[in-house]
Amino acid sequence: MRRAAVLGAKRAAAAAPLLRAQLRGTAGHAMATIPPPQGLLRPLAVPQRLLLGPGPSNVPPRILAAGGRQLLGHMHPEMLQVMDEIKAGIQYAFQTRNRLTLAVSGTGHCAMEAALLNLLERGDTVLVAVNGIWGQRAADIAGRLGADVRELQKPPGEYFSLRDIQEGLARHKPSVLFITHGESSTGVLQPLQGLGELCHRHGCLLLVDAVASLGGAPILMDQQEIDVLYSGSQKVLSAPPGSAPISFSERAREKMLRRKTKPPSFYLDMGWLANYWGCDDKPRMYHHTAPINSFLSLREGLAMLAELGLESSWERHRANCTLLCQGLRELGLELFVKEEAARLPTITTVRVPEGYAWQEITAFLMNEHGLEIAGGLGPSVGKVLRIGLMGYNSTKDNVDRVLGALRDALQRCRRSRL
Repeated sequence: MRRAAVLGAKRAAAAAPLLRAQLRGTAGHAMATIPPPQGLLRPLAVPQRLLLGPGPSNVPPRILAAGGRQLLGHMHPEMLQVMDEIKAGIQYAFQTRNRLTLAVSGTGHCAMEAALLNLLERGDTVLVAVNGIWGQRAADIAGRLGADVRELQKPPGEYFSLRDIQEGLARHKPSVLFITHGESSTGVLQPLQGLGELCHRHGCLLLVDAVASLGGAPILMDQQEIDVLYSGSQKVLSAPPGSAPISFSERAREKMLRRKTKPPSFYLDMGWLANYWGCDDKPRMYHHTAPINSFLSLREGLAMLAELGLESSWERHRANCTLLCQGLRELGLELFVKEEAARLPTITTVRVPEGYAWQEITAFLMNEHGLEIAGGLGPSVGKVLRIGLMGYNSTKDNVDRVLGALRDALQRCRRSRL
């Protein structure tokens, strides 16, 4: 045994110089062969622009200040208090008393995925109302989850009637209906009255995307019997993108509790998130490190909405949208959504004027006026221009500014000879 110990000591002594050389190679004498990126050695430069596209919106100083505060720990009592205030703000904005109400750490896309992957299991039938890109995206996600995806189709610019939905429910017998309240790719506002009751008569849950409409058009989750509702932080709430309000009815919660399999994402598992957000009766446990400053910003966006009041916010967006539509007509532009009641108050779509390239118009506004509007998205690409008046940006001054910029563009952009 003594001989083995001596032999081991000799081997260790022989290996020591090599170990010291290796440690020197990874510390004091290491050489980086890839140089620092030159762009990171210059000060950050962010231009000032007026964002009147489909989102994000410009962020007001109060929310910028909130997002710039020093970090808190994600389990500190003060942070949990902020999260409780966010929950209460979402319940107000959604007009719901649902206990399972929280903000997902991600954008509206993340909330869409969270809703679908918690509600659906492989083989479940889901009916997706598709009249723009968000129905297309929901169908894509549901298909990846192994659901049996059925689609109701409407051309871009149109909405679904109760009869359309009733026929689809009777034919496909889904467990979940997905529909978009504010279709930002086409500028359509989907009527919701009666949809929840209709779905429940058919044993179906109603899942609604309100990313582009929350705060800009009336939505009443409990009264309209919506089972799952989600939105985003960067539209009417005027906070930076990165947090997404979501709420589940008791019907939806019970369906999730009956799952035979775990949700395929740990990060978006509503069982874990409900606990982290204090939505159950158990002590809060760590799930993930929340985006602290995004939540501080979201809290302030919800606070500003609460101070203004939902009715005042809805009316402000309606009035400014009406002014914008009137001015666009006076410029000779054609509104894409024919029915006034079906126009989304937050994002207005106009047909690309004949003879113009939409890319030239949007580039001209950006370069000459420091102002963003957007072209189409998904099925509306090449067909429309999209103008957003959301939250902090929904003002009469901005209506006047975008109309003046468009007038300038129509006079100075090159027209093709058709």
